[in-house]
Amino acid sequence: MMKIIVTGAGAVLGQGIIKSLRSATLPSHIVALDPNPLSAGLHWADSSHLIPMATDDDYESRIEEILDRERPDAVLVGTDVELAIFAKKRAEWEQRFKTHILVSPENVIEIADDKYQTAQFLELHNLSNPKSVKAEDADALRQLVEEIGFPLIVKPRRGARAVGVSKVNTQVELEETIRGRHDLVVQQMAGADDQEYTAGVLFFEDRVQASIVLRRDLRDGNTYRAYSGDFPDYEKYVHELAYALKPHGPTNFQFRVDAHGVPRLFEINARFSGTTPMRALFGFNEVELCLRKLILGEDITPPVIQHGTVIRFLEEKFLGHDQIEAVGQS
Repeated sequence: MMKIIVTGAGAVLGQGIIKSLRSATLPSHIVALDPNPLSAGLHWADSSHLIPMATDDDYESRIEEILDRERPDAVLVGTDVELAIFAKKRAEWEQRFKTHILVSPENVIEIADDKYQTAQFLELHNLSNPKSVKAEDADALRQLVEEIGFPLIVKPRRGARAVGVSKVNTQVELEETIRGRHDLVVQQMAGADDQEYTAGVLFFEDRVQASIVLRRDLRDGNTYRAYSGDFPDYEKYVHELAYALKPHGPTNFQFRVDAHGVPRLFEINARFSGTTPMRALFGFNEVELCLRKLILGEDITPPVIQHGTVIRFLEEKFLGHDQIEAVGQS
């Protein structure tokens, strides 16, 4: 039985990784990590540990303590804020603790984390994207308005789940939205709301091993309905993105399709995605595929995707005081 550590058990991403592990055919002992004993994923795991926030000074030493104690077969990172740390420490920790840490190189994490760097990366590789400028660059911003017009999208250079993202329809709205704010990027609208797609690509040994493209509906920045289909042109596009980026393992590409049918990437997540457990329901369990590759040395065979719709909904769980107090004691 594999022992798998999953960090971020309170996050949508971390919980999705745990769900995908539970639905896999591989037997696994799941060790969940999170700072909060009330995080749902801690109570789905076989054992758990409480850890500091990733920004705390003792975060790395606590992770090393857990790795030394648990000696997991693999570590799957379940929050964005931890990615840079694990990318920096990956080689050292893999050697010291004889494990596999599934995280992309530091430069890939940085490109994905910064929306303006993402845009520059796409321009450099001649990959279609929404035209983007820094909000503080007055000349470039004026040129964007003259060339593209409205509506435009204003977003933080670093952020997630559409937090702080605004659609502006006039010059007055644009000026009001950026006033007093810093580190913003202003972008051309990539496409209509009903033409948004999320794609998962598994990239190992300098090549795309498998991929899936889904059309999606959003609510509060997260996918709540996903639709499979035949999207060969968009599959080709995300493969081109992956070959340019060269991640390690899973990467999520989010894009919209414009009125001319051109896909325009607006976000990269160099990790598993919030839609990871939804993809598993379509037959694409990327967590299992990655573990079979890393731990068992199996070649990844692209799975057959079921055509249909996956819907997301809330569920509840009661926790007794003894269950909460037991977190981190296993």
